[in-house]
Amino acid sequence: MTALQARGLTVQFGRGHRRLTAVDRVDLDVPERTTVGLVGESGSGKSTLARALVGLVPIAEGEVLLDDDIAPVGRSGRVTDRRRRVQMIFQDPFASLNPRMTVGAAISEALAVRGGDERSARSLAVRHYLDLVHLDSDVATRPPSVLSGGQRQRVAIARALANPEVLIADEITSSLDVSVQSAVLNLVRELQRDLGLTVIFVSHNLATVRYVSDVIAVMYLGRLVEVGPTDDVVSRPQHPYTRMLLDAVPRLAERTLTGEDEPESGEPPDPHAPPPGCHFHPRCPIGPNAFPERQVCVERDPREGSEERRHRAACHFAAAGVSSSPASYESQEVRGVAHDR
Repeated sequence: MTALQARGLTVQFGRGHRRLTAVDRVDLDVPERTTVGLVGESGSGKSTLARALVGLVPIAEGEVLLDDDIAPVGRSGRVTDRRRRVQMIFQDPFASLNPRMTVGAAISEALAVRGGDERSARSLAVRHYLDLVHLDSDVATRPPSVLSGGQRQRVAIARALANPEVLIADEITSSLDVSVQSAVLNLVRELQRDLGLTVIFVSHNLATVRYVSDVIAVMYLGRLVEVGPTDDVVSRPQHPYTRMLLDAVPRLAERTLTGEDEPESGEPPDPHAPPPGCHFHPRCPIGPNAFPERQVCVERDPREGSEERRHRAACHFAAAGVSSSPASYESQEVRGVAHDR
């Protein structure tokens, strides 16, 4: 069963020639009791998509469905209901908790807002959620200011766990010390497995996303360019941007298996004026810059026909089944990433 769906979801900011389409007609399915990893560079639109799914930013077009229940644009009551049913853990644990409230009060407030137990039973529930994230019950009496970054993020997770149908974790390890990140990632995996959570895990780090996710969705300049099972996407990436992200993962060997130098990927284009056709074509190693005859990349949106391609790859020359792709590109084996599943 699908817990959450986005259909043609579009988010725009600004007006006129400075209008920014941060999310461009995104279709995404999040199956129940699975973790979908949403990955892309900074500015790709992944955090904006996450906020739109929660109801924190307005949707210009499209719809969000929870268990096939449509939450259409412009229905404030449905958006409020979606905010209760879809919970978000934010990037900065120092800013996401009210400094004037104790940890217990913050979690208790969340329980009350979402229709939790009466006050007499909430203290037991608070202890339960703290226990789930491996924090002592006496943390409930403390203000967030006396906690470490890792402890604060655990509190934020505990608060979000109060009966959500879908949990969205937005870059929740990026502001933490490296020594703390792995503990938080292991906690997310443990909670998803033990509680059967439905999770959307947002990160710019493909190695991190691979470690926690069942499905990977790759986002570039507001569009999804590849979606598929995690191990399959990592071992058989169909989109050159996915391969670029894999190449950026730290590894012991600095040279490629072919001994060739890495191609220059360049900088992402101005999101206010994205390139025509395939947004990635100015940086693409198998696009018209390398093969001038491939003008289709400039002329046509590669999302057309993507349903027929492996991983719904938004690439006219996706790696699978395209004999005209450069041999050096297709013959490279994908290198490992930092974590094993």
